[in-house]
Amino acid sequence: MRLRFACFLFSLAACALTAACARQSQAHTSSVQPTIEASLDSDGDGIPDRAELRSFADRQNFRRWFTAIAEMQFYRISDEWNSDQRDCAGLVRFAWREALRPHDRAWFQKMGAGYEPVAPDVQAFTLETNPLGSKLFRTDFGSFQESDIASGKFSEFADAKTLKNFNCFFVSRDPRRAQQGDLLFFHQPWVQKFPYHVMILIGEPFNHGEGSADWVVYHTGSSPSDQGSVKKVRLAVLAQHPDKRWRPIESNPNFLGFYRLKMLE
Repeated sequence: MRLRFACFLFSLAACALTAACARQSQAHTSSVQPTIEASLDSDGDGIPDRAELRSFADRQNFRRWFTAIAEMQFYRISDEWNSDQRDCAGLVRFAWREALRPHDRAWFQKMGAGYEPVAPDVQAFTLETNPLGSKLFRTDFGSFQESDIASGKFSEFADAKTLKNFNCFFVSRDPRRAQQGDLLFFHQPWVQKFPYHVMILIGEPFNHGEGSADWVVYHTGSSPSDQGSVKKVRLAVLAQHPDKRWRPIESNPNFLGFYRLKMLE
């Protein structure tokens, strides 16, 4: 009888211990869950961690392809660049997408004459395998949530303002702090339709650099009477632009500064 009673007490104690462990495990799971969710966007910049280039090599290789492809449009606009999207932001979008593609023989044949290998391909993902699919560009404020993709907070299109506000972060208005592949933004508030303008800092170009490392490329924008064109010019020359509102200098209130792509940080 005593043995049965002892076994009964032992059984009760074991059940209590099991229940306590279960409650502790559940509490621990609940406490770590937000950390797991937060890791989707650990820096809270709106771009999921898995869509950012995490290695130094990938970031450098993307910058080389991004700037080289943009620069090549100055010499010969690729037929792959949709004619309806040829403006300042369109140049950024086009070079961005093409920088993420596999640069194989088929790609070079498709792009046209003059292209050469400039770096290894990005290894983390390609344009086809990246976590955001074809919708590379964020279009709204906030940290990343899984529902953002389905709810339309990412798009295949982004104008200059959208690129600045949601896909880049401010670096400086001092060119000495800028890096290859950074973007320059200007704001002309009296221009009603497209008040924002963007340029790409290519640094030391792949063609005809004249020993300088302060080159930028940009598209002038199109109008009903003019399709515009791609320009390649040194920052030192732009700093002396006859129209002061286009000078990339700190004293120009229309120059917003240098910005870096969030996917590179």
